[in-house]
Amino acid sequence: MSTAPNSTTTTPITAELLRGAIELERTAHGVLPHRLPASALARGADAQLSMAESQPSGVRLAFRTRATAIELDALPTKRAYAGAPAQPDGVYDLLVDGRLTDRGSVRGGHTLTIDMAAGTAEHRPGEPGTLRFAGLSGEGKDVEIWLPHNETTELVALRTDAPVEPMPDRGRKVWLHHGSSISHGSNAASPSTIWPAVAARLGGAELINLGFGGSALLDPFTARTMRDTPADLISVKIGINLVNLDAMRLRVFTPAVHGFLDTIREGHPTTPLLVISPILAPIHEDTPGPCAMDLTEFAAGKLTFRAEGDPAERAAGKLTLNVIRNELSSIVAARAKDDPHLHYLDGRSLYGAPDAAELPLPDALHPDAATHRLMGERFAELAFLQGPFGPRKG
Repeated sequence: MSTAPNSTTTTPITAELLRGAIELERTAHGVLPHRLPASALARGADAQLSMAESQPSGVRLAFRTRATAIELDALPTKRAYAGAPAQPDGVYDLLVDGRLTDRGSVRGGHTLTIDMAAGTAEHRPGEPGTLRFAGLSGEGKDVEIWLPHNETTELVALRTDAPVEPMPDRGRKVWLHHGSSISHGSNAASPSTIWPAVAARLGGAELINLGFGGSALLDPFTARTMRDTPADLISVKIGINLVNLDAMRLRVFTPAVHGFLDTIREGHPTTPLLVISPILAPIHEDTPGPCAMDLTEFAAGKLTFRAEGDPAERAAGKLTLNVIRNELSSIVAARAKDDPHLHYLDGRSLYGAPDAAELPLPDALHPDAATHRLMGERFAELAFLQGPFGPRKG
């Protein structure tokens, strides 16, 4: 069992030590990283989005130090579901000089118990806990602590046995990505192994991940956040949540996509911008939403989703994944005539029909840990090495 270092340095946790956060909120305990600014949340964010954006997917402490021991006090908010087995503790990944070196969790904290059948949630307060990494080299090194992608995390204190300083700029391009729970990291093993993090590492980019579980809905305030966030590369993954929620019809979808892209372009007129359509999800390829949890399966301890729409309703403008892919492809093709920096990627090139046979979606919607790695590797190849995020040709 590790013991606390004899001589410790406590370093204030500031924006200079964090990457991937849009805004920091000062709390009674410390700081809470947010992936949307308060001004955006005030424009109509619901409880689902408010929870999702406060979960620090892609957010990491990044500093340089000679410390051999690192302690982080944090106050997590853990989710529990009434009638379901307990969720595992969120995972923190330690990367040293870019290599995954260790993992850990913080026990305790607040608990948010969600009753899916009743549509209610109960918050039970708790206390902070401590994460400790020890036995590190005493040489100077780049250290990143990736925060749990699925657990709201207040950062209370950072202690080390040697001073720390913000990690210097390594000249890596900043990649700003927006997507659904798949981009958020649902079912991934840990925060540095969600598919956008895998792709960013392989592509040599600094990730800002605006993947929001259940909340990639073409919200104007998300587009404005992207417009106002400095970035060298931008991608938007559009579709699955719009079908899940049966949120709009084709007539509304098309101008909403144009408006979302128009807003991003106000702040990034020539930045490479990649529009990604949905990965394969057999339940919604040709069947509209809404999507619902199978409560019978849930009561038995298994999370499974099903599509509740009628394929015949496509004639009335209801959205399916194939309808969305066709429309996104047409939108990008039309806009690219005047915007040579706009590109399209069919999401099935990241996960398609051959993959579904070998790596089926465990809950019918979200990829498992192995598929997250596969998607990240493929995106790095298609976008960073071969595609629009790679070196410019000519």
